[in-house]
Amino acid sequence: MGIGSPFGTHRVIEPIGVMPQAAWKLNNNMDHIYDNEILVKVERLNIDAASFTQLEEEAGGDPQKIAGQIKRIIKERGKMHNPVTGSGGMFIGTVKTIGPALKAKIDLKEGDRIASLVSLSLTPLLLKRIKKIDMDKDQVEVDGLAILFESGVYAKLPSDLPDKLCLAVLDVAGAPAQTARLVKPGDTVLIIGAGGKSGLLCLYEARKRAGVTGKVIGLGHSKESTKRIEESGFADIAFQGDATKPVEVYEKMMELTQGKLADVTINCVNIPGTEMASIMSTRDGGIVYFFSMATSFTAAALGAEGIGKDVTMIIGNGYAQGHDKISLHLLRESPKLREMFERMFI
Repeated sequence: MGIGSPFGTHRVIEPIGVMPQAAWKLNNNMDHIYDNEILVKVERLNIDAASFTQLEEEAGGDPQKIAGQIKRIIKERGKMHNPVTGSGGMFIGTVKTIGPALKAKIDLKEGDRIASLVSLSLTPLLLKRIKKIDMDKDQVEVDGLAILFESGVYAKLPSDLPDKLCLAVLDVAGAPAQTARLVKPGDTVLIIGAGGKSGLLCLYEARKRAGVTGKVIGLGHSKESTKRIEESGFADIAFQGDATKPVEVYEKMMELTQGKLADVTINCVNIPGTEMASIMSTRDGGIVYFFSMATSFTAAALGAEGIGKDVTMIIGNGYAQGHDKISLHLLRESPKLREMFERMFI
């Protein structure tokens, strides 16, 4: 079919001229692929936490209704791009066809099993059927096809880790990689949503980086998530709280840090309205890393301004160089982390 844009703009149907992620609709025709595209037979989707939570609430927890919502979104948009949350997820599958213009450029061959490291919100996707919804894993077993563009990133699935485990970890691989960059020895670190999958990875990485002179604090919303934080052993302090109530969280952090607050706060929650708890819990001159796709960056920017808080706020980029290798290495490095993830996702 010739060479398409390396960024995938040739697949945009509307509005013309925007990037695939921002587009309302993509061309998901899989009968023919461009010479610089990769066609993948998709086996499983990992819907990002914010999106799955929204779909679950709208469907009243009914798996069949969630399946119907997913099918409708993909039919309308040519991709799994939740119109409410604006987010997607990722997939695992088997490489079916590599465009001739890419074969000599990439370390991939037909038949390789891979995980996409780009969002489903920019990935042309065609579903033949949904086989199963894993409600407790935010994962969907499917029979489908997807396109990776020339600029798309992916990871070959390792032989020593189960697929479901890899999918769960790689979906949030940017979080621990960015945590490794941000946390320094001696830092006081607050992880909001520390009992979830990105939270536990960040908790472990923060423990490593802060060292014995640092302090790592984990906030869980429920008793179950707080129990997971305590069980991990990665946090110096674990407490239960509602991050949508910023004053309560701030007062607790003032108590736990003797008024110093956190040097680095990492927000991993999957619900909106937690921006101010993150900002207020961080000292002036500190860093707030918003990994959650439920974050309103307008609320964060104007909220910080409104209380006169001088903090550096970082948008959670899902990509960091080597983030797939970093995140999978954490499971190999920590038997406890791996055991907890296997229990949660297998």
